[in-house]
Formats: sequence, structure tokens, C-alpha cells
Amino acid sequence: MSQPVPILMYHAVGHAPAAAIRALSVSPEAFAAQMALLAERGFTPVTTARLAAAWRGGPHLPDRPVLITFDDGYRGVHRHALPVLRRYGFRATVFVTTGWLRGPYESGGAAPDAMLDWREVDELALGGNEIGGHSHTHPQLDQIPDEALADEVRRCRQIIGDRLGRAPESFAYPFGYSDRRVRRSVRDAGFTQAVAVRNALARPPQGPFALRRLTVRPGTRPGEFARLVEGRAVARTYAVDRTLTKGYALVRGARRLARRTARTGAGHD
Repeated sequence: MSQPVPILMYHAVGHAPAAAIRALSVSPEAFAAQMALLAERGFTPVTTARLAAAWRGGPHLPDRPVLITFDDGYRGVHRHALPVLRRYGFRATVFVTTGWLRGPYESGGAAPDAMLDWREVDELALGGNEIGGHSHTHPQLDQIPDEALADEVRRCRQIIGDRLGRAPESFAYPFGYSDRRVRRSVRDAGFTQAVAVRNALARPPQGPFALRRLTVRPGTRPGEFARLVEGRAVARTYAVDRTLTKGYALVRGARRLARRTARTGAGHD
């Protein structure tokens, strides 16, 4: 059995993040200290595609693998995180919401904070970082109809492929929400693996479309960060999160059932 692997989930990196994403942001100084800790303890960051390939029987992972992932595509990833990644020779996976990025594919929706532009995405990719998909407009994918779901996932993959010359292999579910229908749509669009949240270590039995991640927050202290990447006290660290997640999952399931019932009923009128 392959070893469990910590997949770190970041969002914005900046000194003054917008209120909407403050709870999921880290300061540049905290990010630099966390990357220094990984280097000091002998961790080797790999991309999401590299991890999934290894667990499918491809080249073996290094002795102490870790994944560094960023969701949404905030500008601070280029401004603050990229120089630190370069300093240590680290690679990361950046999951971008294509309709939020500055440039020709903007959807007109209000992005939560300053976003990357495509020149910056190009530079991240040229630096060896994986660019993954994160939908086009960042909806709750498990709450939208089939046609809209397919469009969100496929359009995102097509835009990235057209821009970078290679279609992305990895996907991250917006808000971490997915169900069997969403996972099937992501697979059918051509992605070969996807990450959720769930605040646990990633393990092969989770399957390639339900890889779990660990949330890094502004309040994640150095000692706690060290324990997480070492795989210690993970359940205790996220005990409250897991309780809330289970409760909300029941609510979301009821909402999906209600919508499905309403559509079916409407079809018989």
C-alpha cells in the first residue's frame, strides 16, 4: 500500500486579502516559513498529476512527497508564492477559475480579489508548475443542472488547453463540493484526477477523483503545520471542520433531492 501524502490547500497569499477570502489566506511571510520548513525536513513537492500517475503504477514518488496546491488563481500566487517556490526548486499545482482570470475569457462575474492574468499563468506554467482546472465561474457544481455542469467543466478545460497548448489533467472542485454526478462529469470532460478538501491525508483508496487535502489558514501556526505535513494529529486539528462538513452534507443532499423531484414533477405537468 502506498504511503499517505499531505496535499496542502492554499488560496490567496497576500498582506491584505479581501474580506471574502481572508479566512483562507496566508501572509507571504507565513508561506515562506512553511516552505522553508518543508525544505528543512526533506520534503519533495510534486504536482497533482505526478501523484496520480505514481498511484496508477507510474514512476515512484520521492521518499517524502507533499503537494502544494492553490485554488482560484489569485494574483498573490504569482507575486508572493512563485519567488519562494523558485528559491527552493519547488513545484505546485494552481487550479484556476478561468472566468475569473483577467483577460479575454472573463465571465463578468465579481471575483473575490485581484486575480492572475494569463501572462502570469504562462509564467507559472513555464516554471514547471501544473495548471489545473477549477471550473469557469466557480459555482457549486453539485447544485446545478447537468448541462450547466458539463459546460462549466469543459469550458474551463478547453480555455486552459487553448491558452497553454496542453489541456489540463487535474481538477479541483469549487468549494470542495462534489458527488457522483460531478465526478463523472469531470472525468468525461477529460480530466484524469481531481482533488476535494475533507481535511485528511490523501491515500490511494480514495480514488483519483476524490483526493483529500489539508486546509492551510492564516491561523495555522508553525507547530501545527509541521504536524500536518508529518501526518500527526490531523483528525484532532480538523475535528470541528469535519463535524460541520457532515452536517452540511446532509443539507446539500436534501437540496439536491428537492430540485431533482421538482424537475421530475415539472416534466409530468
